[in-house]
Amino acid sequence: MESQASPETGPARIPQTASAPSLILFAIGMAALVLAAWYLLRTNPARGHWAQGYDPTGRWWLSTAIAALPIIVLLGAMAGLRLKAHVAAIAGLCTALAVAVGVFHMPARLALTSAAYGAGYGLFPICWIILPVIFLYDLTVETGRFVTLQESLANITGDSRLQLLLIAFALGAFFEGTCGFGTPVAVCGAILISLGFRPLQAAGLTLLANTAPVAFGGLGIPIVALHGVTGLDLLPLSRTIALVLFPFCLLVPFWLIWAYAGLRGMLEVWPAILVAAGTFALVQLTMALLNGPSLAAVTASISTIVALIVFLRLWRPKRVWNAAGDEETGATRPPTAHSAEKIFKAWLPWLVLSLVVFVWGIPQVSRWLDAATTVKLTVPGLDKFIDRVPPVVLHPTPEPAVFTLNWAPATGTGIFVAALLAGLLMGLRPPALARACARTFLNLRYTIVTIAAMLAIGYITRYCGLDATLGLAFARTGALYPVFGTLIGWLGTASTGSDTSSNVLFGSLQTMTAQQIGVSPVLMASANAAGGVMGKMIAAPSIVVASTATQTYGQEGAILRFVFLHSLALAVLVGVFVYLLAYAHPLAFLLAH
Repeated sequence: MESQASPETGPARIPQTASAPSLILFAIGMAALVLAAWYLLRTNPARGHWAQGYDPTGRWWLSTAIAALPIIVLLGAMAGLRLKAHVAAIAGLCTALAVAVGVFHMPARLALTSAAYGAGYGLFPICWIILPVIFLYDLTVETGRFVTLQESLANITGDSRLQLLLIAFALGAFFEGTCGFGTPVAVCGAILISLGFRPLQAAGLTLLANTAPVAFGGLGIPIVALHGVTGLDLLPLSRTIALVLFPFCLLVPFWLIWAYAGLRGMLEVWPAILVAAGTFALVQLTMALLNGPSLAAVTASISTIVALIVFLRLWRPKRVWNAAGDEETGATRPPTAHSAEKIFKAWLPWLVLSLVVFVWGIPQVSRWLDAATTVKLTVPGLDKFIDRVPPVVLHPTPEPAVFTLNWAPATGTGIFVAALLAGLLMGLRPPALARACARTFLNLRYTIVTIAAMLAIGYITRYCGLDATLGLAFARTGALYPVFGTLIGWLGTASTGSDTSSNVLFGSLQTMTAQQIGVSPVLMASANAAGGVMGKMIAAPSIVVASTATQTYGQEGAILRFVFLHSLALAVLVGVFVYLLAYAHPLAFLLAH
């Protein structure tokens, strides 16, 4: 086994955030909450259907303001009060329960069951993706290979702006395209810190960079989900989303370097940015037009990494910046010499991850695993007990609640298998792997609780109809709906942490409203996905993953304040572009054909 990384040369481990007594007290409190919920469920049996109501106060603006309270409390507690994420998440969950039961008249039994269902989804599959990725990262740190990886990346370019472009944008897009969820933020944030970026800076910049591929992330799952809830053809959706996002795939890399280095610093490296942006945008658009959503982001990211490495062999900026933003143009710092074998070993864990996840995503493999192992469990007392009603749907529609336990085809399982294989290839024995896995789980305990609580908020929002109340408020904007409809997608991803969830929540609302105002339903469904892309960076689960991976847990408010205005500004720009596509005749003709 290779030597372990020292504290001076290797990245810091994720610190434990609480003492044993506080952890015991926290566990007792959670157990008491679970027992109370269980007792309430047992003493309040199912009593027929409950129909959602979207204006319980009789004043749509007041109902909308109340429906937004859980999100306001969650984000405000992190950004304004600067509370730790798990405390803010629990406060938001309590607010969501109070609003659902006290104002929207949702039966307490249904509210608690919805929360439990959402928490379960937070644990699986979302946490089941984050845990194996951090586990793999911990293994590379323990064996010292992460230091070699860091130095091999530094040898490509010593300029921090170009490192940011290569790692946060291009490499992050690859992880988003294959794994999705928090993988790119977790891995790329850790790499940036090892290169000298400040932890909070690394967290914020990786969130900002992780935008362009989100709609096609996880092998196109968000668009497949949008197709499922709207009934619109998959290929037109894929093409329209790619068209809407094309100018922003060009813009985001420039925006990223501008946010880090300022306008002058960005202009000094504009040729490299143009190579990365142009390659990614063109390849993603081409793949989406010809092949649909599954491999668009993966192919675009691989092409961008290759193009950028080749270009940086031929071109260098006049000034070289280090990660602190200081000029090092005249510094004589020879590249760290590593043999090709050692560099290959450093990259081997991530190559194994890429290969396994790619194989896991092959349709024939995923279908076989799904058929052999997937179990679908209806949620008792919730499945089809709640009706969505007009104007959100054409006819009263029971809301399904089916928990899909697809443990074998799940992306997290593929990542975990890759981590075990990589650990064995790195010379670690099974007992060492077991100890490292246990340490990772312990270090992420509050992250797990936080994500479970945040997804519980999202599911209460969905099953209570708070999401529809917010969406209907935006739908009142009439001819400006293409702008505000895009912001619905932004809000959906920001509140649920997933572009997939946002598409499931608001896809049908977007298509129905589009038909009422006379614009393309395909365009507005696509606008939901494209707007959601910009909401990903302020989604609470994404921020928690970023803070965990960069050892800044407890400083989520600072990260949120850094990315919020970037997220809102980009979402508004997407909305304006969708508005032009909807009403500018040449663009509308191009979209229709």
